Amino acid sequence: MSQAWWRGAAIYQVYLRSFADGNGDGIGDLAGLRAKLPYLAELGIDAIWLNPWYPSPMADGGYDVADYRDIEPAFGTLAEAEKYIEEAHALGIRTIIDIVPNHGSDQQEWFRQALAAGPGSPERERFIFRPGRGVLPPNDWQSIFNGPAWTRVEDGEWYLHLFAPEQPDFNWHNPEVVEEFHDVLRFWLDRGVDGIRIDSAAVLIKDLDSAAESYTDHDGVHDIYREWRRITDSYDGRFLVGEMWMEDQERFALYLRPDEMHTAFNFDFLSRAWRADELRASIDLTLDTHIPIKAPPTWVLSNHDVTRPVTKYGRPDTSFSHADRKHGMTTDLELGVRRARAAALLAMALPGSVYVYQGEELGLPEVEDIPDALLQDPIWHRSGGTDRGRDGCRVPLPWSGAEPPFGFGPGGTPWLPQPVDWKNLTVEVQTPDPGSMLSLYRAALWIRRAELGDGTLTWLPTPPDVLAFTRNSGLTSITNLSPTPVPLPPHTQVLLTSTPLQAGHLPPDTTAWLR
Repeated sequence: MSQAWWRGAAIYQVYLRSFADGNGDGIGDLAGLRAKLPYLAELGIDAIWLNPWYPSPMADGGYDVADYRDIEPAFGTLAEAEKYIEEAHALGIRTIIDIVPNHGSDQQEWFRQALAAGPGSPERERFIFRPGRGVLPPNDWQSIFNGPAWTRVEDGEWYLHLFAPEQPDFNWHNPEVVEEFHDVLRFWLDRGVDGIRIDSAAVLIKDLDSAAESYTDHDGVHDIYREWRRITDSYDGRFLVGEMWMEDQERFALYLRPDEMHTAFNFDFLSRAWRADELRASIDLTLDTHIPIKAPPTWVLSNHDVTRPVTKYGRPDTSFSHADRKHGMTTDLELGVRRARAAALLAMALPGSVYVYQGEELGLPEVEDIPDALLQDPIWHRSGGTDRGRDGCRVPLPWSGAEPPFGFGPGGTPWLPQPVDWKNLTVEVQTPDPGSMLSLYRAALWIRRAELGDGTLTWLPTPPDVLAFTRNSGLTSITNLSPTPVPLPPHTQVLLTSTPLQAGHLPPDTTAWLR
């Protein structure tokens, strides 16, 4: 691929704790990932995005980082990480890592020093400490994970944490913080990492004098990412991808200016309902936002924070929102699988890069019956048990066998329980089945590598509730979201369909790729 390989790449997200366990302790690790690299190469992906792999108390699944220059011992060692990068490169697979700049861990050495040094110290200036209002916090801001966004320490000061109390926010007005993260970037880029995913990229700068919560999308963040871009561009073929949940597309586009991030996650598409008008509107909005600034779009159906597609698309309400995860809503899994297959081909046909979350290629459903006592997401605990959080999409993968742990590791109990009926969804079961979700993803990803990715599209005239377009390669994609079969547009070859055609017509909830 070219130096700008990321413009059209297929990127596979690995949530390391749940991917594959190499040592039998029930936790996924680098040994497990390295053993499964041939599987990923055969799948047809171009890069792997790894969620945080740093030392962490795991108060928030690794997003509470204690040391940005090392590897969590449960996952392996720094030497193993370097070996993994080398082995992945040998298979033509690049590596993207997560960097978490908004907050660290309360177990990080810097934070321990801040607590010991006391009010007004340079050590505390690395974080956001403030005096309270008597016994009240400095303001009434609420955490994204529910509950107050401030925690009081023994000397009476309070520190800000937009997420969990174990995740104190850094002070990005402090030059020491700025330089620390520049050094962290170089540390990993020097070790061969090909891309950086920036967690919670829009919330680094806060206006603490505002009575209302004012921490998203302040102009000061752009200066931060201009410097990150300068550093990243000093290495060949590297890129930045930002995580910003933003409705204002004009503001979103500012992060993708030529001197800032290379790409950013497109969560609008992920959040839309399974309706032709909704999806068409999202696609048009995305393209209209990206084309003027010559930035490639990204297309995402799922990740470690959202409901798995086969569950979401089988619900009466097929949209997604963090404010209402619709836990417990009735799901028609047969319908959800059918729609998820169609959505996968639609997303992969669109111009730009595509992200596949581990297990998506197996058609795994959301696990909604994890016992309360086993839930680990801080959202569950911070919400007082009213929001079950994100553990249901983080359950360890099923690889083989007829009972848990389904080949996840050589022994041990996985850190989250797997449903017994996943015996029908293992890689071992799906590999020889030409009609399986896994076979569909493999076929689609290989066609995509040859004919799709970066480029343009031209919409075709269609009946209501049908989406059809032709890509610059000549491939046509058509998705039927209507309740009845529809005829195919003129073509000479059917390359792939998400479900079989019916008498030459495209059935409901089906996508076809044509030439």
